Formats: sequence, C-alpha cells, structure tokens
Amino acid sequence: MRALLIRHDHLSLSGPVGDRIAQLGYETDELTIVPPDRHDTPGVDFTFPDPVGYDLVVLLGAPWSVYDRASVAPWIDGELELLRTAHAAELPVLGICFGAQALAAALGGGVEAAPRPEIGWTAVESDVPGLIPAGPWFQWHFDRFTVPPGAVELARSAVGPQAFRAGRALGVQFHPELAEETLLQWLEAGGRREAVAHGEDPDLLLAETRARSEESRQRAYDLVDAFLAQIAGVEGVAGIGGIAGTGGADGAGGVDGAGGAGGTDEAGGDAGLNAGGREQVA
Repeated sequence: MRALLIRHDHLSLSGPVGDRIAQLGYETDELTIVPPDRHDTPGVDFTFPDPVGYDLVVLLGAPWSVYDRASVAPWIDGELELLRTAHAAELPVLGICFGAQALAAALGGGVEAAPRPEIGWTAVESDVPGLIPAGPWFQWHFDRFTVPPGAVELARSAVGPQAFRAGRALGVQFHPELAEETLLQWLEAGGRREAVAHGEDPDLLLAETRARSEESRQRAYDLVDAFLAQIAGVEGVAGIGGIAGTGGADGAGGVDGAGGAGGTDEAGGDAGLNAGGREQVA
C-alpha cells in the first residue's frame, strides 16, 4: 500500500499520524511544498503528483491561508485539483487543519475567519465518538471551514465545525499529529509571541502537551485506525469500535452517509480564510 503525505512547510511534522500509517504497512511518499528558505515567501512553483495510484492521501497543516493568493497562488490551485481528482477516484483522503480547509474548498465548501482563534487543548462535540472522540485535541487556528454540499459534519466546537466526511474523505480542524517536537518548532517560529498575544501561556501549552503525550499519541493512532476502517473502508484495520450505520471494514461499522465518493458534483468552491492550518505562527 502506498500513501502520499503532503507537508506544506518544514514545520509541519506528521507525528503520530505518520507513525501509525507506517505501522499499518503503508509506504509513504512524503512531499514538502515550501522549503525552509522560502517560508517567508511561500509562493513557490510546485507540481503535484497524480494521486491516482496511491491508496491514501494525507494533507497536513500550514501557516498560510487557502485564499491568500499573494502567498499560495502558485500552488494552491494544484492542491485543490489534486483533492478533486482523489475524491472523484474515491481515494481515501485525510485532511488536517489547513488540509481540511483545502479539502472543504476543493469540494465546494469555503473557509472563513473564525469569530475567535482556538489555541491549545480543546474538547469537541462529536456525533460519532467512535470515530472522533471528544478529545481533548490540540488546536491552533484562526479560521474555520464550511462543510461542502453533500458532506456530513461530524464534530464541532463553539467556534465552528471540527470534522466532516465526504465519501472516503475526512477533514479535521484540530491537530491529531501534534507532538512535543512539533509544538516546540511552532513556538520557536513565532508561535510563542502569537500565543501570548491571544492570552495563552506558551509554557503551559508545552507542559500540557508533554503531560498528554501518551494519551494524545494513542488518540491519534485510534483516529487513523477508525478513519481507515470506517470511512476509507480499508480491510484489516480494526479501528476502535463501530459506529451505527453502514458497513466499514472488519465489522468496524460506519458513519451515516458513508460509501462512494459522496461530496459534491463538479465541486469547485472559493476558499477563504485568514491563515490556514496553524495560522500565522511564523
């Protein structure tokens, strides 16, 4: 099995999500769009591979905005097209934070500024706790997606949607891949200043991340398992228990609305947000 993992920048590490994908036997092609020396000027040229031929596509977060054409115009359209192609081919797709926002935009939803940022460990309200537990999950974003037509919202917080599924694709606003190493990089790259500006203590964020290390790693593993079993329909993945609804792999159950490519026909959509995955930590 082959997985395509897209890192938008060098600060986006796949953490326990990438670890679990490897443990499940996937050979991962990991691509980074913006190299370290272009982090402040991310408008690079990038040619995306054809996702057809992969068994899984994963997109991580980013410090930019899907709609910020001045920053991401050279490559964002290619990413949205990759997502539409993967969706049309019914390939499993997992989008995380900026990746979820891009997925929403590609399928006809949108992205907009949230009424307030979410930074830190936050519980979510889930309709499908066997797939998306309440958490807490780590958050670092200033914007939110709107669920694409035909997709199903699965979880939310007071700020906005936290998860949706469209066919074999799952988008989550939070960061299941977050580990101490990643947070340290974000804080060093400007996140410490940003956290303070929004009333958060970066040292407490780091301390809580360390304290939650084991539980958050297992929660990420469980999320990957459940996504593959219940939404992607991958056989041989046990998941973390069933959700009443359609089939799924190995009796893992499913999520209402599962099956097929789902989503929207000819999904296009105008994306818009003020800073994608973990917005503006740089």
